[in-house]
Amino acid sequence: MRQLSIALSLVALLQNLPAIAQTPVQENTSGVPSDAIQQVTASKWMTNFSDGKFYPEKLLSRAELASIMVKAFGLNKREAVSKENLTIPDVPRSHWAFNDIQTVLKTDIMKGYRGNEFFPNQKVTRAEALAIFAQAYGVFQFPDEAVNDILASYSDQKSIPTWARKAIATVATEGFLNTDAQGNISPLKPVTRGDMAYVLSKYLQRQQQQPETPEVPIIPNSPQTP
Repeated sequence: MRQLSIALSLVALLQNLPAIAQTPVQENTSGVPSDAIQQVTASKWMTNFSDGKFYPEKLLSRAELASIMVKAFGLNKREAVSKENLTIPDVPRSHWAFNDIQTVLKTDIMKGYRGNEFFPNQKVTRAEALAIFAQAYGVFQFPDEAVNDILASYSDQKSIPTWARKAIATVATEGFLNTDAQGNISPLKPVTRGDMAYVLSKYLQRQQQQPETPEVPIIPNSPQTP
């Protein structure tokens, strides 16, 4: 009887624990380093959801990618943004990403579809996301032979669409490209928030200011060194 009483007491205690203690901890199973996610959220290029979690395995929409590109590359400061707004039937002024979508279209970082529609909710493939990132970063004008050589080490490189090969070769050359455990690029798979966080974290590291080289004081009448 005493054992039953103890068991009931434990159940009551567990039921009265603070809700925060029962909140499950988000597991990062995306394969993307946690520090990459922390870097891009700290820079405010990407943000957590209202519950404080990042959800790296969630897929990105075209509207979300547009917003990220504007933040990461400061596209809203480019001269082209001053152009007259475009008419986009499926992105009214009330849309949350209206300004960002206008910006990526005016700066030619992203393109619309026939009928001037943008399809803001459409998911993005890894090839598309990497090509859009490279467009903002600056696509290297490699000759075709160089592109083939750069991509040859990836076992699934033949599945990269022709229009994305030069852009992905740029991203790979710069060390921004993440692959799976087998070294596949998986260009036709949908891009995840974790994928984008990895690319942006590598780009952010590149942008971090290097320490300035100290100037050597000039000593009067001293011999000059070559």
